[in-house]
Amino acid sequence: MVFVNICSTIICIKLFRDSAKAPDGQSRYVCYMRFMGLAFTLVAMYRAVFVSRYLYQYGWFDTIANSSVIIRSFAWVAELSFAGLIAFAMLRFNKDVPQNNHRNSYLLSQYERHAPWALITCIFLAQFFATGGLITKSRLLFAIEETLWGLGFLSILPLAIIQVCRAFPGGQKSKSPGLGMLRTFSVINVGWCLIYCTYALIYHLPTEYWATALAQLETGIPPIKTNISAIIDAFYIVNVSHTYADWGFGFVLWHSAYFSVCVWLALFLMRAPRYRQCDQD
Repeated sequence: MVFVNICSTIICIKLFRDSAKAPDGQSRYVCYMRFMGLAFTLVAMYRAVFVSRYLYQYGWFDTIANSSVIIRSFAWVAELSFAGLIAFAMLRFNKDVPQNNHRNSYLLSQYERHAPWALITCIFLAQFFATGGLITKSRLLFAIEETLWGLGFLSILPLAIIQVCRAFPGGQKSKSPGLGMLRTFSVINVGWCLIYCTYALIYHLPTEYWATALAQLETGIPPIKTNISAIIDAFYIVNVSHTYADWGFGFVLWHSAYFSVCVWLALFLMRAPRYRQCDQD
């Protein structure tokens, strides 16, 4: 993962420079996308080196740089950037490829306008529960965090489907100058939403989070921390482990996807999908 993220970071820096040199490189949308992509990629590089598992505060290195609190602080920036990349790209799609056949459908037009913001809101709220879970060791808070992630992407899934249909009206696959990046984005986005939502609903939430959260509420194991020492412990304690059994399949799967597929998606999105006359499919 470290080597993959080194390569991704090099590509990110090149894309960042290229984006700044584009004719519209200083526009607000392109600037936001460029910096959010850079933020996500740099945090992914850091977290690929200093691996951490919040609940047990496992870390790869015995150093304060592997502190779960420090890593969670970086995660605030990275995860909001990731949500922002997707949401802003969807909002830009709505602007560049407007729908013309539901002028009388107020609810549909309002949904298209606000669904991307619902994603950002869900991911923003999730950060509080993730941080609280890290400090208190409450599995319930982690379960709520992951549920908010699932709800966020479920909220934009219908819009993702609408946009891919709009990008290829009537199954049209012929070249349409200017829509190349937006068409590619619509396909990638709907695929991502379908995969993530399916994974969350079938495996991630019921098996990894809610089952264990309910078990903790019933047994009280591990105990939930509520005093000020919980914050200090979360910051300073790093339980070094290089044993697969400590990390588990679920973590390895999540970690591998987070720092590969998600980074590659961010690299694509930081190019700011938009209508450009010179684009070709």
